[in-house]
Amino acid sequence: MTALRFDPALPWWAIAALAALAVLVAGFALWRGLRGWGWRGLAGLAAALALAGPALETATRNALSDIVILVEDRSASQDLPGRAAQMDEAAEVLARAALALPGTELRRVTLGDDPDGTLLGAELARAVAAEPAERLAGVIALTDGRLHDAPMLPETLPAPLHVLLTGQPEDWDRRLVIEEAPAFGLIGQEIQIRLRIEDQGRVPPGPGATATLRISLDGEEPLVVSVPVGVSMTLPVTLGHAGQNVVQIVMDAPEASPPELTDRNNAAAISINGVRDRLRVLLVSGEPHAGERTWRNLLKSDAAVDLIHFTILRPPDKFDGVPVNELSLIAFPTRELFLERIEDFDLIIFDRYRVRGILPPDYYRNIARYVENGGAILVAAGPEMAGVESLNRSPLGPVLPARPTGRVIDAPYLPTLTDDGRRHPVTAGLGGSDTPEWGRWLRLSETVPEPGAQVVMTGAEDAPLLILNRVGEGRVALLTSDQVWLWGRGFEGGGPQLELLRRIAHWSMKEPELEEETLLADVSGSDLVLTRRSMAETAPPLTVTRPDGGTEEIALTPDGPGRFTARWTAPEAGLYRLDDGQVRRVVAIGPRAPREFEETVAAAPLLEPLVAASGGSVQRLSDGVPDLRQIRPGRRAEGRAISGPWIGVTPRDAASVTGLERRPLLPGWAWLGLIAGLILTGWLREGGRLGRRAPA
Repeated sequence: MTALRFDPALPWWAIAALAALAVLVAGFALWRGLRGWGWRGLAGLAAALALAGPALETATRNALSDIVILVEDRSASQDLPGRAAQMDEAAEVLARAALALPGTELRRVTLGDDPDGTLLGAELARAVAAEPAERLAGVIALTDGRLHDAPMLPETLPAPLHVLLTGQPEDWDRRLVIEEAPAFGLIGQEIQIRLRIEDQGRVPPGPGATATLRISLDGEEPLVVSVPVGVSMTLPVTLGHAGQNVVQIVMDAPEASPPELTDRNNAAAISINGVRDRLRVLLVSGEPHAGERTWRNLLKSDAAVDLIHFTILRPPDKFDGVPVNELSLIAFPTRELFLERIEDFDLIIFDRYRVRGILPPDYYRNIARYVENGGAILVAAGPEMAGVESLNRSPLGPVLPARPTGRVIDAPYLPTLTDDGRRHPVTAGLGGSDTPEWGRWLRLSETVPEPGAQVVMTGAEDAPLLILNRVGEGRVALLTSDQVWLWGRGFEGGGPQLELLRRIAHWSMKEPELEEETLLADVSGSDLVLTRRSMAETAPPLTVTRPDGGTEEIALTPDGPGRFTARWTAPEAGLYRLDDGQVRRVVAIGPRAPREFEETVAAAPLLEPLVAASGGSVQRLSDGVPDLRQIRPGRRAEGRAISGPWIGVTPRDAASVTGLERRPLLPGWAWLGLIAGLILTGWLREGGRLGRRAPA
């Protein structure tokens, strides 16, 4: 290949000025009527051209092959019926056809699974950027067209893009779409989940205009409802406990022929974290004493607690002659607290409370009903428990976890965890070791536990110190000593006073992390750390039900008293059910329907703009694997022949330069002779010596 190049000896502006001067001089000579003006002008232009350094440049080129990129989408959605076979056949046929084209190379790119879905846009952009644009003849993508990173697609392509869709024209699918779901919700208050049932593809007759949903909370018995297809609807849900609440929504598969593509998008698992608006606690102190401030400081230090505290300073049996209207005391609103608003409280604490006629018997019966219906009572007793003014002698006595013997033990003792106490979450690990170094207490009331009650701490003479029990739907805790404040004052080194009282209060209010029989699951990606808490000495294996319905067992290993753990990796995203025969747990790992299965009917709406801009095409492999042809730039890149469909790639005629030779247009002496000859010719013409005829 030969081309004319310039290597100027002077700046271009100087050469242009010289050429302009030559033209002006020739024009002036013409205006004056001088002969030889044209030759002088040509001499000036020749000088300017000589200074420009014209040369002939000859390049030696080697032709480069064209490149065709074949992208194979091997994501999870290609495992739907028939698609993998289509992909394999098309990939092999097109690979052979591309290699058979003259001067063509093939680049095969495989796109695998990713938690974020089908990242075809990024893979396509990366493959195109890795090849020289002047050699790219075409791009062929074997996919279902459903990509999840459309913004990553290249803006333009220098060659046609052909999208060949897997699947069948009659494919259809019905899916469950969660339009809106809160991440947090208040316990006991209704929250809203907005959802929709959507049909995609060529829906056959038969599925009907309604779908059946089964809705369950934390694996409980599902609620069955019928909902219309294609209409957004609101599902009310009330959270029952703090922590993670898993709402599982499953849609029954529609009955139709052909069946829908997959049921992987027929269910959803929504994790909603239940939080309490405020913990409402009523603290009733029967009399002022050294430990009263301990309870108040504990509850006031928690910003999530609304505390109402009453201390009885003037009981009805106190007669000192002072008129009531002269006392600066607040009357105890017994009716409002224990009849009208008792259900507003999450916990009622009786601190050294004596039965002295302040509450009528019906009020105690109402408190007992409150416990049986799900309420919580904590009794911190002193010496009054052993006397006739004990709460056990009131109608509230039947719900308390122990009966007093009438004996008060006044002797120093070290609070000790029982075997149950080492396993119970209220006291397990309380001292940080099996033999914690705590300060001693000095007094407790002797009691006899009720059947079924759990003694987790003992005191002097192994008498029960902390007793826990469940009554109906509620819970009752009894601390048989009023000496816990000694730990707070650091007596003989003190002890974990605030932690113990906090655990007792939160267990009474049914906090999930303090349940005796529970299964905790810590999810990190696809890894599960399972913790089984139990009062038993052994724990049976867990049965795991996978999203596809298969099951397997996980053995738990002891990890301290009352704790059994296991680490397990989930094979796929979805909803897992854990069950050991006593406790059940539902865990959502990633979405129940991964992004790959949100939309399963093959279509390429996100790729069509790039296809149109590149001059390519969108075709279905169900119509046959197209032939591959070479076409000239600007020509139509797809069509149908007698043998079937075809797609085209554009040869680029790219080449590399391996050698370069430059030769001046004229040597220097030739330019000098040419300029001198033009000047001489002009001089002769001007002097009349050139072209004059001899006289006859």
